[in-house]
Amino acid sequence: MHRALALLLAAAVSAYAASAASAPRSTKAEAQLQSWIGGKVAGAPIDCLPSFQPDDMVVIDNKTILFKGYHDVVYRNDPPGGCSPMGTGGYSLVTRSTSSRLCRGDIAQVVDLRSGVISGSCAMGSFVPYQGAAR
Repeated sequence: MHRALALLLAAAVSAYAASAASAPRSTKAEAQLQSWIGGKVAGAPIDCLPSFQPDDMVVIDNKTILFKGYHDVVYRNDPPGGCSPMGTGGYSLVTRSTSSRLCRGDIAQVVDLRSGVISGSCAMGSFVPYQGAAR
């Protein structure tokens, strides 16, 4: 009985995460995303950021996180299944790493800034570099 309930709960959480990740991006979030990557060219995805500082992160919404790099490069990460409730405000993304690198598959926790309670988590996807258009 407990196993069936656990499986049902896991299926419901997965369905919710999938529906949240496939929901259309808000107009405000799309405008913010375009202000960062509009006019830039996407490169081949990479598994790890060359370096990572928490201040380099910009949350667009539950589906997209940007990381500022060197030389006007912006790295886009779309965590598989999203990273709810990251994009709703009042939350912080906390990563646990023994190095200054953040890599695909690393787990990040979403923490409520008011209470300090962990409200969700997500795995990082690949990092897609965006840089100035070729001349």
